[in-house]
Amino acid sequence: MPWPKGDYPPSYKNQPKKIREKATEIANEVLKTTGNEGEAIATGLKLAREHFKKEKENKS
Repeated sequence: MPWPKGDYPPSYKNQPKKIREKATEIANEVLKTTGNEGEAIATGLKLAREHFKKEKENKS
């Protein structure tokens, strides 16, 4: 089940808004490809964290 804008998996609820939104975007793409919701949620969160970590490192 894809998550529309403003909606997200319950496991993302304690994440900062920017990470939650990016993770949901990524998770939706993974879900389209694999059809595996658990994998999509985990991959979305992992890649969103990496994205913002790299972004922060590039600013330094």
